[in-house]
Amino acid sequence: MDIIKLTRELGAAIQQDERYLAFTRAKQANEQDAELNDLMGKIQLVQMNYQMEASKEEPDHEKMASFEQEFNGLYEQFMANENMKAYDEARAQIDSMMNYIMQILGLCVNGADPATCEPEPEHEHDCGGSCSECSGCH
Repeated sequence: MDIIKLTRELGAAIQQDERYLAFTRAKQANEQDAELNDLMGKIQLVQMNYQMEASKEEPDHEKMASFEQEFNGLYEQFMANENMKAYDEARAQIDSMMNYIMQILGLCVNGADPATCEPEPEHEHDCGGSCSECSGCH
């Protein structure tokens, strides 16, 4: 049994999965979205200006605050873009699928039955997610 060959077959199967196909469509839509790309360019310019100001011996903190405010406004616009929303959702689906696959592989490496092992479901946090305030998730 060639593990690398099987891994490549799994990779090919992943590329046929609807979650992967939705992700590639969303990625392509982002690449073709002129407004989104313009916003990205503006965000990068603001980041560069902020970094240049911050690296000065005596940075102008008002200027830096202005850059930060401008960045936040542009970022909100960027994340509100419909193509970006679709991309984020598709990316979350791919990440979830890959996490699930990796958990199954991890269980198998630790001796679990590959045909029946099932990863623990991800925990919902009723507490807000801060583990410092409780004894952990159950």
